[in-house]
Amino acid sequence: MKCVILMSGGLDSTTLLHWVIKKGYMPFVLSFNYGQRHKKELKFAQNTCKKLKVNHKILDLENIQSLLLGSALTSEDVEVPESHYSHASQKKTVVPNRNAIMINIAIGYAISNRINKIFYAAHYNDRAIYPDCRWEYIQSQNTTSNLANDEHIEIIAPFVEKTKEEIVRLGAELGVSFENTWSCYKGGNQSCGVCGTCRERIEAFQLSKIKDPLKYSIAVEW
Repeated sequence: MKCVILMSGGLDSTTLLHWVIKKGYMPFVLSFNYGQRHKKELKFAQNTCKKLKVNHKILDLENIQSLLLGSALTSEDVEVPESHYSHASQKKTVVPNRNAIMINIAIGYAISNRINKIFYAAHYNDRAIYPDCRWEYIQSQNTTSNLANDEHIEIIAPFVEKTKEEIVRLGAELGVSFENTWSCYKGGNQSCGVCGTCRERIEAFQLSKIKDPLKYSIAVEW
């Protein structure tokens, strides 16, 4: 069984890659450089794919950055908010239509390779801030894809009802090398510990009582 999987290099998509392999799929992995502040995540994706010996392509969409401004991830003049990941300030990290852009590219890639399943790692904690990580969006994108193409494509987000804590537990069961994942939106030499995604990660590991191997510039209690 072949599938396409979107992978950032973060904890969620890395766990998802291990999960699809465990399910018996042969993954064709897509990662994207869209000019994100934390593009170092792509190196982590590359390392994991090399270790697991899976097909991996990094698409260079860096020029698209100038079209997707106003987000803390794509605009240097917008500061990365240092608050809990569910706080309204985290709206600043929304990149307009990002997942939809990536998924539509993945659809074309899947059709070209006669693959009918695409996996991505949207999870339950994302629902409050990111519209394109909600179940309603996934359903809608499936409908749109099958109206736009003769080939039937199924977009699957198996973690959409799972919390970050549950993903950490699953990752541990699957043997994910958490030290080879990158979550921090600031993209510095060391994870900051205070941006929303760092706080979310720290919280998840603390709740799961599993040790996070990453070092943080500031180790906050969630």
